[in-house]
Amino acid sequence: MKVLFDCRYTRLVRHDGISRYTAGLVDAFSKLHPVTMLISDEEQLTMLPDLPWLKIRPGRSLLEPWVALAINRFEPDVVYSPMQTIGSAHRKFRLILTLHDMVFYRNRKPPREFSWFVRAIWWGYHFTYVPQRMALNRAEAVVTGSYNCHSEMVEARLTKRPISVIRPGVDANDLPPRRHADVKSLVYMGTFMPNKNVETLARGMRHLPGYRLHLLSRIDEGTRSRLAALAPDGAIVFENGVSDERYLELLRSSTAMVSACLDEGFGIPLIEALAAATPLVISDIPVFREVGGAAATFFDATSPEGFAAAVLAMDEPERWNQLAALALDQANQFTWQESARRLLELIETLPPRNRKWWKPCQRKLPNESGPAVARR
Repeated sequence: MKVLFDCRYTRLVRHDGISRYTAGLVDAFSKLHPVTMLISDEEQLTMLPDLPWLKIRPGRSLLEPWVALAINRFEPDVVYSPMQTIGSAHRKFRLILTLHDMVFYRNRKPPREFSWFVRAIWWGYHFTYVPQRMALNRAEAVVTGSYNCHSEMVEARLTKRPISVIRPGVDANDLPPRRHADVKSLVYMGTFMPNKNVETLARGMRHLPGYRLHLLSRIDEGTRSRLAALAPDGAIVFENGVSDERYLELLRSSTAMVSACLDEGFGIPLIEALAAATPLVISDIPVFREVGGAAATFFDATSPEGFAAAVLAMDEPERWNQLAALALDQANQFTWQESARRLLELIETLPPRNRKWWKPCQRKLPNESGPAVARR
């Protein structure tokens, strides 16, 4: 069976969530089954595993709706996309699409860096479920990255296709366990979009004298000035982008990974922190309960005082050591190997290309306590 994996949304220099999901999953999947990557820029290969690849037009091309015509030439049996936007007109292969979250049905404000044209399309796409339903129903199967999103998709009747949960993983490491140290350092990795609610973290620093909050992602000057004005002088360190080595160094030397997200699809930085034995102090939203489990301390996302109280409550030697040990246990639930196994199982059970099927059964995968996963 010839499988192509759409890697065209891989970022350069530093992964974002979709990019890291792509690179981690295709690497692990290649160890179970031969796979060829689809890229749009050869520089993307620096961020991807050493695997066979084919170059086609970028995913944001105006010709994207007809990209299947180009893919057909490679005669794949199955194409997997970590997005839901790959074109499918006139395709001759079976297709698996991915929807990572439904955040923008609740917060329809598009990212500020998009052009007005893209922002208008974004807003229209998320105004009703209809465009998303049409997009997902083009495929033979749909993947999502969390049980929380699976439940939301089912409740919204977002697709007639079976929905499989394939969660992000984290690279295994042999790091030694951590013990409490009086470092008073917090880290945040993520964007500064409205749903990320970084403002609550900044305001909360007024109630955490002696602590420093490291914001790791690249940031524009306007956002930097706005956030800096919300916290005491020197309380926020703007790293403005970090290498993988610096990222791990900060994780392993910090009191906690923090996030005040109002809404989220998953949160890969959270499981990266768990794998580094770094406890979490995160907002009390359903998907974070799924991700953080017993290794997290939760707070009301709208309360800077609640954020500060959560940090102080966990930063006590005995409690912190307990949370650090739980972090490693929780991280073991998220492996790329398990994610790849699930993807291969899904591919092997896809129906023939032209078969009509509208009522998939629901069953749980073995050794999984989460909600039922749709399978053919």
